Amino acid sequence: MSKEEFMPLVYKLDDVPPPPKAALAAIQHVLASIVGIATPSLIIGGALGLGEYIPYLIAMAFFVSGVATFIQCKTFGPVGSGLLSIQGTSFAFLGAILAAGFAVKGRGGTPEDILAMIFGLSLVGSLVEIILSQFLDKLKRIITPTVTGIVITVIGLSLIKSGFTDFAGGARAGEDLGKPLYLLMGALVVAIILVMTFIGKPMLRISAIMIGLVVGTIVSSFFGMVDFGMLSSAQLFALPVPFKYGVDFDLGLFIPLAFLYLVTAIETSGDLTANSVISGQPVEGPLYMKRIKGGVLGDGVNSAIAAVFNTFPNTTFSQNNGVIQMTGVASRHVGLYMAGFLVLMGLFPIIGTLFLIIPKPVLGGATLVLFSTIAVAGIRILSSEEMTLRRVYIMAVSFGLALGVTLVPDATQNLPPFLKQVFAAPITIGGLSAIVLSLAIPEDAKATIEAAE
Repeated sequence: MSKEEFMPLVYKLDDVPPPPKAALAAIQHVLASIVGIATPSLIIGGALGLGEYIPYLIAMAFFVSGVATFIQCKTFGPVGSGLLSIQGTSFAFLGAILAAGFAVKGRGGTPEDILAMIFGLSLVGSLVEIILSQFLDKLKRIITPTVTGIVITVIGLSLIKSGFTDFAGGARAGEDLGKPLYLLMGALVVAIILVMTFIGKPMLRISAIMIGLVVGTIVSSFFGMVDFGMLSSAQLFALPVPFKYGVDFDLGLFIPLAFLYLVTAIETSGDLTANSVISGQPVEGPLYMKRIKGGVLGDGVNSAIAAVFNTFPNTTFSQNNGVIQMTGVASRHVGLYMAGFLVLMGLFPIIGTLFLIIPKPVLGGATLVLFSTIAVAGIRILSSEEMTLRRVYIMAVSFGLALGVTLVPDATQNLPPFLKQVFAAPITIGGLSAIVLSLAIPEDAKATIEAAE
């Protein structure tokens, strides 16, 4: 069975959908990613006490996400993957960024000092990914279907917790978490998405996520779940100013962040591999490797642009892979519309606020489905090759460690801060263990399960 028969596409990679359909598909990609784009700025700003700076940081996160998405989808020379992918800040960076911010704050630094240090570290760190991208074709024992399949599956599984938390009411729901009304709203959105997807009409499939979110928001508004007060306090216009807070650098604070650029390069390779699978594109050969190298190089260039325009490192997001799978729209031309919407949201933050009023259970109903399809994409990659004992044990150990630190987070509490930061993240420990075991276990260990039995 071909990839297209398994996952039929309404629009393939190089197809050019009519503007209305392209815009509709783009809006759904933005809806699926908007919280992921805005949340790192919210978390970092809140934890470091940046207060009045947070709205501007969120606006710049959207603005740079739009510019970076345009670069990835359009491609400029060797920069960009040429796949339908969206950019934003990976949650993997949060620990190192917060550690750097707290260090500056502990020295008596002002909010401007904190941001100058973070953006300076990020600017230098982007060089790590830019340089690494040029050697990816020589790392074939690392970038394999086994490693990328494990990373993608772990990414999907690790995101499900966030999606299901929103489904049940959100992290701030407190004692109301799991309230029947919240669960009902989340289930309503899931049901709408499924009905729209399988009703058989391409237009309804393309718009399934948006219809689910719009209907869910309207219904939940009758129960007082929509906070329209956010619109009255929204900033009207934000001007992108390069190096608004200056730049600073500290080698000791840089090392943990530099390592994470390596980790997210591997994560991006996995995301782009999943994107290729879902889009019906090859996952091996010269074209595939060109896209992976271009995508990782694009991440590095985009992270440098992010630092210049006062936001945090940008990487290829995994959220929109689920949107491609759900809608059947893989056209990279849709990315140009996505970029336009995101830039507008950055220049006019009130537009982004319209999306942020979507209640958590409603958003959770959509993201739960989307994140789960990412894990399924990883499983598909893992099942594409013969299941040898070598691959079984690489997967077993990697999944065991990744899920272990997710289920028992206190297991890493006594490690030194740097090691805790590395090993407490399921994507990091799952990916690293897959790489180490792929290098350590000989390739000639080819015995299949059947042969062993």
